[in-house]
Amino acid sequence: MTLRYSRVLVAADGSKEAAWAVKKAIDIAVRNRAALYLTYIIHDNAFGMIEAYDRTSGAREKSYAKELLAGYQEKAVEAGVEQVDIIIERGSPKILIPQELAPRIGADLIVCGATGLNAGERLILGSVSERIVRYAKCDVLVVRTDDLVTG
Repeated sequence: MTLRYSRVLVAADGSKEAAWAVKKAIDIAVRNRAALYLTYIIHDNAFGMIEAYDRTSGAREKSYAKELLAGYQEKAVEAGVEQVDIIIERGSPKILIPQELAPRIGADLIVCGATGLNAGERLILGSVSERIVRYAKCDVLVVRTDDLVTG
């Protein structure tokens, strides 16, 4: 019996580690002929305070997310992924990815970077990848860049 993934969810946040995770997720989707779901979560905590002073920050973040994911979508299609969907949501990635998005799309694999852009929150609340591993009901691949592997 061969195990194949059919729905791969990958978390992107603009970090180097997330870009590497997207690359690996594309490779996995191609090998498995799986659907790929590119996800960007606009984190409420990170932008709530900024929006109190700058009402356009949420729109800028959403525009950035669309542009980032569109670039990844183009790369995935060029690589041969037949179904590539973009998901942009607002909330906590630690909750949304493993507990809401993955079940909603029926993901059987979540791919994420070992670290992301928000080092301050990671120190206080724990990493997003750690939370995904703990609460996901499907397989999770945590990707490390060469920088993290070699220290």
